[in-house]
Amino acid sequence: MTRARVGFLGVGWIGRHRMEAMVATGAIEPVAVCDPSDECLEGARDFAPNAEVVPSLEALLDLELDGVVIATPSAHHAAQSQAALERGLAVFCQKPLGRDLREAQQVIEAARRADRLLGVDLSYRHTAASRAIASLMQEDALGRVFGAELTFHNAYGPDKPWFYDRAQSGGGCVIDLGVHLVDLALWLLGFPEVRAVTSRLYAKGELLKSPVHTVEDYAVAQLDLQGERTVRLACSWNLHAGRDAVIEAAFYGTRGSAVLRNVNGSFFDFEVDLCRGTESERLVSPPDDWGGRAAAGWARRLAQDRTFDPAAEELAAVSQVLDRIYLPDVRR
Repeated sequence: MTRARVGFLGVGWIGRHRMEAMVATGAIEPVAVCDPSDECLEGARDFAPNAEVVPSLEALLDLELDGVVIATPSAHHAAQSQAALERGLAVFCQKPLGRDLREAQQVIEAARRADRLLGVDLSYRHTAASRAIASLMQEDALGRVFGAELTFHNAYGPDKPWFYDRAQSGGGCVIDLGVHLVDLALWLLGFPEVRAVTSRLYAKGELLKSPVHTVEDYAVAQLDLQGERTVRLACSWNLHAGRDAVIEAAFYGTRGSAVLRNVNGSFFDFEVDLCRGTESERLVSPPDDWGGRAAAGWARRLAQDRTFDPAAEELAAVSQVLDRIYLPDVRR
């Protein structure tokens, strides 16, 4: 396998973590890095000691690369991804791909035109816990899944000011945390048509009026899906949760249910139970080193095949649901 030449735009904590996961596959060579922080650049040397430091995305794109990894503030994701794709480079981008559906669609269309691989770091699909639920559904162990409830409450909030500027972030806890819930629900259920969306968003305990111009810190939403199925979502920042985080995903079927939950408030440790009536069976327990699996998978694919992956179309479906949470459908 020939190693793909990759540049890294943004090497803060998450950018370095994804770099580490990609380098560990042996599938890529980290050729160049770009970040305004000297401290972040120094940290990147642990995984890319021979990478060239460049001052800008433009300088990165002038190098002979196969792909670019983008871990910058959300407002830049769409434009930076498009710029790379238009130069014929594959892209792996932090979520969200765009601040809204329009931006996400523009990137997906750029990837399709360039016939280049496009990936987004929707990492919760790649936990052993999520994969166990996927297996249960494939085996029809739950029967017809008619309902799901997913939660991501964070007792903290982001520590960067741009998260709280809607123009830069695209939104608050919904686009930051809810994106993982929407993606996980749609992915596990096979990306069915979303026929209706209702929601309520809050900021500091005050209900926000639609259209939303403020960054929300608490949200609940209901998705009515094809096949008379219902998904309920809840997410928040700075909630009095009594622990670091509450992360749960329950899928209810006619023959059983699968329940994913985080362990002791952890952001990283998950367990899954298969439930029937009053009985439950533990299927998955920690440890599980899953954080870099999406990045590693993209790196391996890039080394073998740089062409467009039609699965990128799913990114538009996720973005469309987020848009509809921010501007919910009118009930008739």
